[in-house]
Amino acid sequence: MNLNPEQISGYVNQFIQVLVDYSPKLISAFLILFVGLYIIRVINRLIRRVMVKRNLDPTLTKFLADILLWALRILLFVSFISKLGIETSSFVAILGAMGLAIGLSLQGSLSNFAGGMLIILFKPFKVGDTIEAQGIVATVSEIQIFVTKLLTANNQTVFMPNGALSNGTIINYSMQGQRRADLTFAIAYDADIKKAKDILEKILTDNPNVLKDPAPEVFVKNLTASSIEFAVRPWAKKENYGTVFSQTLENCKIALDEAGIAIQPYTLQK
Repeated sequence: MNLNPEQISGYVNQFIQVLVDYSPKLISAFLILFVGLYIIRVINRLIRRVMVKRNLDPTLTKFLADILLWALRILLFVSFISKLGIETSSFVAILGAMGLAIGLSLQGSLSNFAGGMLIILFKPFKVGDTIEAQGIVATVSEIQIFVTKLLTANNQTVFMPNGALSNGTIINYSMQGQRRADLTFAIAYDADIKKAKDILEKILTDNPNVLKDPAPEVFVKNLTASSIEFAVRPWAKKENYGTVFSQTLENCKIALDEAGIAIQPYTLQK
């Protein structure tokens, strides 16, 4: 198609006229965009500072700040395109439909999200705690929004969904600061009960890792058909629990052997 100079001049004039007519909207829209982005950054920083001052969990602080950030950005974008003269009602309807579709397709993830929020808000455990949940005993290494990262004693990393975690039973071994080891030693009926008890008590009192308060306990727990069961219950700080548990087992076995008191096959520890 051949264009003569008059047609070209007409198109240029029309373009200039549209640009002149539309430039106030364009300038104001971009002004709103840039000023809005700056204000959003300021608000986000202020919100983070307020939540940090109120000692909110760092994970929850970051998550809430990110949600607020994206919500404000979406509102700013809607305002931006509205200022340009673009109809926003259809855009809002599309966002609503997308949100519904995403919600239906991510029901499991939303359950994990809700569980993560409950864990962060009510704090049944924190990073560094040793817990038992869903049949797993491990140390909490990270609390995320959808999963909790656990580290087992044999250095395996477990990612546990927060939905299952928050809806199940959680045993927190670290919350109280002290733990009691419950051990049971079974001896024969012909053994000297008083002597055996004195030996077991001395093992506990001589161990510097065993706490004096609460005091350790040694007592006859049960009389079975073939043995006498002693309950041995030392208390320890949570960080020394494993050491006290193993030391008590080893030292009691050595001391009873030296005294000529045989341990019966049925010995229960937990």
